[in-house]
Amino acid sequence: MKDEFTVAQNEAITHKMGPALILAGPGSGKTLVITQRTKYLIEECAVSPGNVLVITFTRAAALEMKERFLKLSGGIKGVSFGTFHAIYFKILRYAYNYNSENIIPEDVKYQYIKEIIGNLNLEIDDEDEFCAGIINEISSVKGDMIQLEHYYSKNCPDDVFNKIYSAYDEKLKASNKIDFDDMLLLCYQLLKQRQDILSIWQKKYKYILVDEFQDINRIQYEIIKMLALPENNLFIVGDDDQSIYRFRGARPEIMLNFSKDYPECRQILLDKNFRSGKRIVDASKKLIKNNTRRFKKDINAYNDFNGDIEYIEFDTPHSENKHIVDEIIKYRNDNIPYGNIAILFRTNRQPVFLVDKLMEYNIPFYMKDSINNIYEHWIAKNIYAYINLALGGRQRSDLYQIMNRPKRYISRNAVEDREFDFGELYDFYRDKEYMADILSKFEYDLKMISKMNPYAAISYIRQVVGYDDYLKEYADYRRMKSQELLEVADEIMEASKEFKTFREWNEHIIEYTAQLKKQANRDDDKKEKICLSTMHSSKGLEYDVVFIIDANEGITPHEKSVLDEDIEEERRMFYVAVTRARHRLHVYSIKERFNKQMEVSRFVGEMLYDIDEFKEGVRVLHKKYGSGIIKKVADNKIIIYFEKLRKELIFDTKFAVSNRIIKKQDEV
Repeated sequence: MKDEFTVAQNEAITHKMGPALILAGPGSGKTLVITQRTKYLIEECAVSPGNVLVITFTRAAALEMKERFLKLSGGIKGVSFGTFHAIYFKILRYAYNYNSENIIPEDVKYQYIKEIIGNLNLEIDDEDEFCAGIINEISSVKGDMIQLEHYYSKNCPDDVFNKIYSAYDEKLKASNKIDFDDMLLLCYQLLKQRQDILSIWQKKYKYILVDEFQDINRIQYEIIKMLALPENNLFIVGDDDQSIYRFRGARPEIMLNFSKDYPECRQILLDKNFRSGKRIVDASKKLIKNNTRRFKKDINAYNDFNGDIEYIEFDTPHSENKHIVDEIIKYRNDNIPYGNIAILFRTNRQPVFLVDKLMEYNIPFYMKDSINNIYEHWIAKNIYAYINLALGGRQRSDLYQIMNRPKRYISRNAVEDREFDFGELYDFYRDKEYMADILSKFEYDLKMISKMNPYAAISYIRQVVGYDDYLKEYADYRRMKSQELLEVADEIMEASKEFKTFREWNEHIIEYTAQLKKQANRDDDKKEKICLSTMHSSKGLEYDVVFIIDANEGITPHEKSVLDEDIEEERRMFYVAVTRARHRLHVYSIKERFNKQMEVSRFVGEMLYDIDEFKEGVRVLHKKYGSGIIKKVADNKIIIYFEKLRKELIFDTKFAVSNRIIKKQDEV
């Protein structure tokens, strides 16, 4: 093979028979390996193009892979490139005469779920978010082949989920539709039951290459194993350290256990990162080695430049955002295009105030994900309803939104017209004396809110009226952490702080919403815009300059992450974010958010300090106790003798290092 490939790449490209596991770290050239190996099979091993199958996870990736192969091979045709769903649907189409009309569109699927929720009379405030969660859960049940009675819902009581699942399944059958998960289930059942049909496809797809294998789910894998028999020419490429889609059903343990399923498999590590500078690659290695469920690997930078890493802890999000804008302006003055800069965050709610600041300075940006407009959240709409009523509005729609948030026992039947007055309510409940007190308190609260500025009004609604208590009750019903909803209210409240009147705040909301939509809908060149992206959506991308914002406990790792496997996935997500950077990586934390003290993310310490360097005899500096010498490291504990104290203290090694409680003396 050509000397333009590394030894590991060449070994992978020239693999011919039997199973192979290719560990492809960030920027290691996995697409090159897949396309070159496909070319090698055809040109050097006399494999017919029609016997080669290349599977990717997205249609865009499949098209890109095909285009690169055609360009590389001079236009060799016949190789099958496609997603799991496309390939499996092709098998179903030949067996059952399915066509595209049998596949339920995503918008219709959402409509089905919404109709079912309505028929069950469920009181759901965040309907779109709830539907998305339920659809993800339905997908997990099918993808993991779980018996419904053994599944525990994350979004609602189990009996409610079971009813939704069953009703959805019935609607699909009644309309002769299948969804994307059914494609997998039906294909699995077909190949399991019909050896004759399975044999046809086994003879066709004699060589199977799978990209991004770390994202595979159980049923996808079971089908692939059947198709690969009997030769098992299964060439899988992926990186267990970049498996970040467990919420979509991805099971990284499948890749970790691949050699148990195929003991004869050849394992090859693509050990060169062609993307990032040495410092960035080294920082990513220090970080990810703190995961225990992974392949141990030593990846090194191929480039001869170092790259730079900046870490700063800011007092507030506002100072963080101002610094980001200042840095972007400096980069622009140094002729670094906006398109070579990315700002990454854990959730799409984080950059609300940053977006405001970018707009203020006319810095162009585009959003890889749709950034949630906090002003369009259902909690914000509840707050607007309170304010509208306080300012004298009497729209029935406003009353319906908040009349029982918190519970006031007001019925929708109490108001018949589009507008109402309190006299009408008192009259409706004239036979129930206790309702007079409730309505009187409601009126009094609205009167008090009318006299306040927006910030004080929201505080009053939350604490005095009792809206926070309602949020906690709703969170309990939805099996959510109440903190998630309370933080949305915190964010809305914080956004109102600088406005003296409701009118000023409302004008800002209208302008902000219009600008956000304008940015989202602009089709001009993304090379001239900064990319704003969640860590999830940044996977596969690369930039000269990367900002990771809000590297704090509770944000990254997310507060929902409690189990060890959750923390490891959060660490993989941070690893993905770090390895997007080529030359400059900025990692920022904040000390305070919504008047609450914040802790620096453990991932910052893990990225900056190598846990394995803290060995016996190494001199360290403790935040409180000063200089000391490590006497022993064993069983995840570290014993340090401190001269000032004249005694030894014991610490949890990982906690002490990741939280920067101790540092190596020569690094201080």
